[in-house]
Parts: sequence; C-alpha cells; structure tokens
Amino acid sequence: MATLWSFRMADFLNETPTTESKRCERAFLVGVQTSGMPAGEAAELLVELKELVENLHIGVVGQELVNLRKFTSATLLGSGKTEEVIAAAKEVDADLIVFDDSLSPAQQRNWEKLSELAVIDREEVILDIFAERAQTREAVLQVALARMQYSLPRLTRAWTHLSRQRGKGGMGGEGETQLEQDRRLVNDRIVRLKRDLAEVQKQRGVQRHKRQRVPVPTASIVGYTNAGKSSLLNTLTGAHVLAEDKLFATLDPTTRQLLLRGNQKLLVTDTVGFIRRLPHGLVEAFKATLEETIVADFLIHVLDVTNPNVDKHHATTLSVLAELGAADKTIITVFNKVDAARPEDLQRAHQLSPGALFVSAHTKQGIDQLETRLVELIADAFDTSVLLVPHNRYDVIARLHTLGHIQEQEHQEDGILIRGRFPPSQSGFFGPFVRH
Repeated sequence: MATLWSFRMADFLNETPTTESKRCERAFLVGVQTSGMPAGEAAELLVELKELVENLHIGVVGQELVNLRKFTSATLLGSGKTEEVIAAAKEVDADLIVFDDSLSPAQQRNWEKLSELAVIDREEVILDIFAERAQTREAVLQVALARMQYSLPRLTRAWTHLSRQRGKGGMGGEGETQLEQDRRLVNDRIVRLKRDLAEVQKQRGVQRHKRQRVPVPTASIVGYTNAGKSSLLNTLTGAHVLAEDKLFATLDPTTRQLLLRGNQKLLVTDTVGFIRRLPHGLVEAFKATLEETIVADFLIHVLDVTNPNVDKHHATTLSVLAELGAADKTIITVFNKVDAARPEDLQRAHQLSPGALFVSAHTKQGIDQLETRLVELIADAFDTSVLLVPHNRYDVIARLHTLGHIQEQEHQEDGILIRGRFPPSQSGFFGPFVRH
C-alpha cells in the first residue's frame, strides 16, 4: 500500500512522522468534463487516472464524472457539487479523494477541511509513482526536485496534517516560526538538489561527448507510457531492460548498441514514457533525461496499436517532443503489439499514420522491416563516397565499417574499391582514400 504524499512531508523535512500519519487504501476519483474539452475526453482520462492510482496499490472504490460549466476558485466545482462528491465518497467509505484536474494549494486545503479526508490531484499521483520507480541517481534527484517544488506552496497543508501547534502571539508564535523554518529548509533542499543534478548532468554530458567522438548514429525510442518501448529495445538489441505491463515502468534512459546489416552500428536509447496531462514540473525535471531525444539523429515513435486512445497518445507524444525542441527530428512511427491487434485497430492505425511500420516486440513480427528502415535512414544521412583503399590497409576498412555504411566492396588490382556513406565529420580520416 502506498503512503500518501501529503502525510509524508515529515520525511522530506528529516523529521519523525507523527502518529497521525496513515496509509490510504480506498480512493474515490473525480473527473471534470468542461465545455472546452472534446466530448468523452474526461471519461477517457478518468480511466487512465484509475490505472495510475492502482499503480500506487490503492484500491478505487468509486468515481464521479462532473460536467462543469465554470470553475470556482474555492473548490473548483462549486459548493453544491462539492457536497455531493464528499457525500458520495463517504458513502463508499473512501479515505482519499483524487482529482484528475490540478488543484491549487488553497483548493486542496478547502476540500480536506470540508471532507475531513485526504485530497490529492493527478500531479501528486504521478509524483508518487515516479518516486517509487526512480532507480538511478539522476532519476532520484529529478523526482526529488519536482516533489520539493510541488511541496513548497503546500507546506501549510502538511503542517495541518502533522498537527503542529499554531501560535497566536504578536510576533507570530511558534507555529509560524516552524512554518518559516520548513520553507527555508525546503528552499535549501531545492538549491542542493539543483546543484547535485547539475553535476550528474555534467557527467552525462561527458559520457555523451565520448560516444560522439566515435560517430556512431543514434536513435531514441519515444512514445506514450506502456506502449512497449523497453520491450522493443530488448528485442532489437538483446538487452534485458525492465519491461512490465504498467505505467512508467522505465524512468531512466538506457542506451544499447544495435548491430544492423553490413556491420552498421546504431546506439538506441529507451526514454521515459509520456502521458496526457504530464505535470509541467516533471517535464522540466526530466528534460535532462529526455535530452537524448534532442541529440539523437532520429526518433522511433512507438504506439500501442491495440489501445483505443492511440490517436490521443500520438498527439501527446508529438506535443511533448515539440516542447522539448525535438519536433523537427526524423521520426519513424512504429505501431507495436500487432500480434494482439484486431482488423479495426490496424485500419485505424493506417489512417492515423500512413507509412508507419507494424511490429510485435513479443513475436518479432516486422522487426526486419524496422531494421531495414533504420539502415536506409542512416544511409540517407551521409553522402555517398567512393574510396580506394590499398590492400595492406585493412585497418582502414575496419574503421570505415564502424564510421558509416559500406554499400559495395570490390577487390581490384590496385586496391579495394569501396562505395559507402560516411559522416562528413570524418572526412579527415577517409578523405585521402577518396577516388575522384
């Protein structure tokens, strides 16, 4: 069972949690459909929220979809609808209300005061999932930073949950003093996290620079969470990256080498999955991880062809890529899980993205076509050169195989004639052998 974030502020402040800390087990979900949203979108998001909450091992005991014409500043929904939701949640004995919409700190406090239940929003759920799944130092730091930034305006809420005594003296009293200390502590923690994260990112930059010194083409696998990105990486490269049927199974980028036809090498990176309404703070926090998409030569956009919301997932990924500055990259669209697809799924996918590839990371169906497309893209990225290498310079030929793609190789009397595509940045190496 997951310990609810709002009861964990003591952990962030290096304090001993009070006896009031508890675990939430029964959630009541609230979705909001506004006039500005496409019909049915809120219902789809509510289904996704249910899966997110269940990923925290919290049971969903009820839900309500609210059609809202106008937001209210106090509780988002208005007083009448707020009372109805609270009554519905208590009727099913829920100890947690989860909103699919973002709640301001004041709205959370108002809801918790009125309902006497814990109340969180989609952002807090995703933050908790990320905190559970982070493994590497970089991911742990990124999640911690996002949570600290989220917590800062909500300290008064945590203060209430931790039952700190509010002073009423003329100078503010002990309660205010403790709150100011907490704010200063959180701000100090944010500064330290940013400093530590900058150091980790610097180290990642050094590693990336070392990879780029040997100009092997690079590709990043991107897509909606749970589309099968890690499974595809495993199938392509023989890696053993964690691949589970759950949201955000992979948070840390993993790079593996893929050996293509003609001994052409390609570095392939698996990245964190995207999701609709991904909290902006998490996009910012994970930009370092997602930098792999910016520096990659091209992207492999993986979609779950069996998912009924695949069109929404397609749009979400493209939107996040645009925010990251990677929208102009060459993209290979790949529909995964064709082994489980129905004819109508395939037809919808063809309409959504003509020219896309269809594969199954599970059965390896279509993997050959994907590898062929990768070879073609690498070849198109470099100009064709004709080289004549002396018979005694097999070291040069071996290096050419690692630099680019050799299309033809012919033994002649005066040397070995090679036709291939090689990166212009390496012209200093292969230039002396170019045949004019």
